[in-house]
Amino acid sequence: MFVGEAVLGTRAGVGSSRRFYVWMASACLAIAVVGFMPTYFLPLAQGRFRAEPIVHIHGLVLFSWVAFFFTQTWLVATGRTLAHRTWGMLGIAIVTAMTCVITAVVSMRVAQASLPGQPAGTAEGVRAFAWVTIGGLAFIVPVFILAIVKLKDSEAHKRLILLMTVSMLGAPIARWFLTFLAPPPDPNAPPWPAGLPHVAAPPVFVAVTPALIGDILLVVAMVYDWRTRGRPHPVYLIGGGIMLLLHLTMVPVSNSPAWQAIAAAIGRLAG
Repeated sequence: MFVGEAVLGTRAGVGSSRRFYVWMASACLAIAVVGFMPTYFLPLAQGRFRAEPIVHIHGLVLFSWVAFFFTQTWLVATGRTLAHRTWGMLGIAIVTAMTCVITAVVSMRVAQASLPGQPAGTAEGVRAFAWVTIGGLAFIVPVFILAIVKLKDSEAHKRLILLMTVSMLGAPIARWFLTFLAPPPDPNAPPWPAGLPHVAAPPVFVAVTPALIGDILLVVAMVYDWRTRGRPHPVYLIGGGIMLLLHLTMVPVSNSPAWQAIAAAIGRLAG
């Protein structure tokens, strides 16, 4: 009887964990959809969004990741583990594409901001804000590689994938800040130079608060760990600590001469 109760308890625990990760993946997907609604999805549907094709590819690739993450957690929760493993190769393709397209977009924007005739400070501001994106990518890629290495350790693997996805949520959350809290345009500002692409970046500090709000999901996951296993998993403690440090140091790193030089080199990749 006691053995049977233990087995039932274990199964119940596994089921609870799977449902929890489905809810976490659902939250990530919802944040991505709602976050980009006012600045991308609605303007695109209304024909008001104009951007280079690479920007649309960028949006498709990044959104495909959160949709993929949700689908994978749902497959596990419904007992389709074999399908989850089969579709895993698609995740590698998405992250590879993500790395390429993010680098391409950043390179294009830095190159555009560096064109002769751009207003003073434009290049420096765009190069600084590029750290928000490239710094995030520098976190995402190693975490994803480690998740692949830990495929046979499901407890570490699923937490690494969640950690990676949570680290991406600052961008959609920031869109609401930029939509509803951005100051009105300065009527006395001079017109943008004719013939040059309009490239502008907000101050880096505006990205810090949205990133920290996104980190709340990781706190939720740590609390769940505390309640179900007595302590947070090392993935959350170590990886979360690194992610928090990355978010808190955005401003000083982005304005450092070293990063400005690296960002300028990335801009030269665009030709």
